[in-house]
Amino acid sequence: MSLRIAFDLDGVLADMETELLRQGEIVFGKPMTNKLQARAQQVEAHAQTAEPSSAESNDTNMSGTASDTIPGTLPPLVRMNMTPRQERRLWRHVASIENFWESLNEIESGAIARLAEIAAARKWECIFLTKRPQTSGATAQVQTQRWLESKGFSLPSVYVVQGSRGRIANALDLDIVVDDRPENCLDVVVDSKAKAILVWREDQESLPAAARRLGVGVVHSVGECLDVLVDIQSELSSGETVLSRLKHLLGFKPSADA
Repeated sequence: MSLRIAFDLDGVLADMETELLRQGEIVFGKPMTNKLQARAQQVEAHAQTAEPSSAESNDTNMSGTASDTIPGTLPPLVRMNMTPRQERRLWRHVASIENFWESLNEIESGAIARLAEIAAARKWECIFLTKRPQTSGATAQVQTQRWLESKGFSLPSVYVVQGSRGRIANALDLDIVVDDRPENCLDVVVDSKAKAILVWREDQESLPAAARRLGVGVVHSVGECLDVLVDIQSELSSGETVLSRLKHLLGFKPSADA
């Protein structure tokens, strides 16, 4: 059985945030960018120490779709707590940079080349999902295709999305979606038959409880994710389902009625 897998780009494979921080320094100046980063850290720290009732409320809200939890049509700026006006100003600047999306670095050097090698050997059908807005130069789709090819993945299939990741997974009959946003993963498990793997590089205490409760697999890196995917396919011939193998590999406890 060949797996049909979708990979998110920014935050999973591509380091968008670091380049946006650099562009933020150009637009706002380094002192203001540092202030925005400090404010983002304060907001994150407050969220981690929130009252249990608040956390439960957040978990409940996260069981909905991604469109309910991510406002607008632009990728979220995680490391800078900006006002909507500041975000618009930064994105206008980014939109003026020719072929901006080709300038990003990989988060994990060599991960895309390794993915390409495994996908070819295992006959995976891979698609890359992104919420990237248009910039000067080629379309966001073409820029992304060029970027992936430059990192070692030939003839990549790129889908620039704005809507529900779950509905996309359902429409494309995907087996697994890999993302770095908990709300996107929850969207996948709620609105499709696909399984979700969350690449979570932060500490485990900050991981939303709803992610584990709703069966989202959690890994710490793309490298670990690829190991898990290889193991999943290796065991499918034994009659296990994608879900049961994913749960076993990622340490889920079996349910009482299993």
